[in-house]
Formats: sequence, C-alpha cells, structure tokens
Amino acid sequence: MRVVMFGYQTWGHRTLQALLDSRHDVVLAVTHPQSDHAYEKIWSDSVAELAEAHGVPVVLRNRPDDELLLTLKEVEPDLIVANNWRTWIPPEIFSLPRYGILNVHDSLLPAYAGFSPLIWALINGEKEVGVTAHMMNAELDAGDIVLQRAIPVGPGDTTTDLFHRTVDLIAPIVTESLELIASGRTDWTPQDRSKASFFHKRSVEDGNIDWTWPAEDIERLVRAQSDPYPNAFTYYKGERVRVLKASVSTGIYGGTPGRVFIREGDGIVIVAGAEARRGRSHGLVIEQVRTEDGTDLPAGEVFRTMGGYLTRQP
Repeated sequence: MRVVMFGYQTWGHRTLQALLDSRHDVVLAVTHPQSDHAYEKIWSDSVAELAEAHGVPVVLRNRPDDELLLTLKEVEPDLIVANNWRTWIPPEIFSLPRYGILNVHDSLLPAYAGFSPLIWALINGEKEVGVTAHMMNAELDAGDIVLQRAIPVGPGDTTTDLFHRTVDLIAPIVTESLELIASGRTDWTPQDRSKASFFHKRSVEDGNIDWTWPAEDIERLVRAQSDPYPNAFTYYKGERVRVLKASVSTGIYGGTPGRVFIREGDGIVIVAGAEARRGRSHGLVIEQVRTEDGTDLPAGEVFRTMGGYLTRQP
C-alpha cells in the first residue's frame, strides 16, 4: 500500500518509524510546526527529521488546507495513518484514500477521546489505560475500532511511566493494523458511543491544586503531573510551590481545606477534602516540593511552622 502519515511529537515519530519498517511505501509525512505550548514541548521527537532522514517528503501544516489536499491527490495514497494530529481532518481528506484513515489514539476508546488522555485517566483513578487504532470518521476519535491494547495502572504509576509503556504499543498496533487492512478486512468493531467521553487539551493552570478535592484525588494529580510535565502546584505565602511527591495521610484530619496542619512521616499534612470540616477525611502528606527558582526540597524545609494555608492564588 501507498501510505501517508499525519502525526506529531513522539507518538507520530513512533508511528512513522513503524510505517518505515513495514513492507508498505511511505509516500508523504504531514506534521505540525514546532510549538511553544508547554505540553507540546514534551516527548517532542521530530516527525519531520525522521521523514527527511529516510527520503520521505514532508509537509508542515497547523491544519489541512486546499494545497495539502491537492498534494494528497497527487501522491494517491491507499491509506493515511494518523497519530497525535492536533487539528480536525475534513471529510474530503479522510474519504480520499481507498482504505480511509487509520487513527492511533492513546486511550481505550470510546473513553478519553480528545487530548491528554493518559493524564486525565490517571487523575480519575482508571485501573487501565491503552492504545486504540480505529478508522477515522467525521466525529473525532469515534470511528470503528481495528485493534485495542490495554495495560494496567499501578498504585504508584506516574503519567511518565504510563507514557513509556503505551508508546511501546504503537509499533505493534500499527504493524498489525496495516496487515489487517491490506488483507481486505473491514469487519471492525463499532464504538459504543453511550460510553464516550471527550477531554480538552491541558494547560498549566489545570495543575493548580484544589484543596477541596479528596486527598486521594490530589495525590493522583501529583503523579499525573510528574516530570517532565508541568507539575501540580499551589501557593504558600504568595509564592508558587510545585508538589513533586505526596501521599495520602494515615490519620484523619479535620478542619479547613488547604491548612498546613501537622507532621506525619517524612512530610507535612495538608487538610484536604470538601468534607474535611466534619473530621472524616484523610489529608495530603506533601513530601517533596520545587520552589520557583527550581530548587527541590523536602516539604519540611518550606513549611517550617504549622499553620497558614495553601491557596489557589498568590
């Protein structure tokens, strides 16, 4: 098959490498220009550089346009394979190849369509995450499923851990999907749209800790925003403090959410939870933080005295 690839960052890079390693002909790579967005500077292996190193023509676009459509008609692809393409692909493009577009998405569709699925899934306490290859249609991440693979989420996993394990699924899923499509198979599995969920692109502000959340949820947020992602953060005495390591307290602590309360183990307990005033909630034990100058410190060196509050604003 003649294959065109649409993709970006490491997800797109891994997909293109799988296509290059296959028996099929990669005739064009379409990718986005480099971005200064905090989340798009992470896992930023270059699709363009990989394509150029293998003699594959490259087109840079933020979104499809008439010129790209003309180029696609000229190269006559049998299949387009997309992964981490960040903007809408119009019907005149996904209906152009005779086999359509195979999209690879790092969630267990129909759940967690859209952006940053691993982060959202970890925040929400999902027991497994994975990768789905599906045939694209007019609705984002809604097409029939070709292949899907899942991995378990461990109790201490970070989004970084989950990224490395799911990105390793891309090559085998792409390779197997290509062979299924080339064989003439079309009996793919429709998604149950009653179970669909769609999430927005994350911004730095999404890591701002809300102390009315239960401590269990905040602890997952900290793991979800592990390095190299922009860390979960809070404000203490007007200064932003990034939370690098935290755990749920052993004890039950009552009071006002955000209160710097007591030492427990290797950290400092912060009162958490909307029901904290009733004395029914665990607190969050902050163990390691990063100050605005980039210094990593034990929490006890920043929260030296008990009392005062962590807040969402300076």
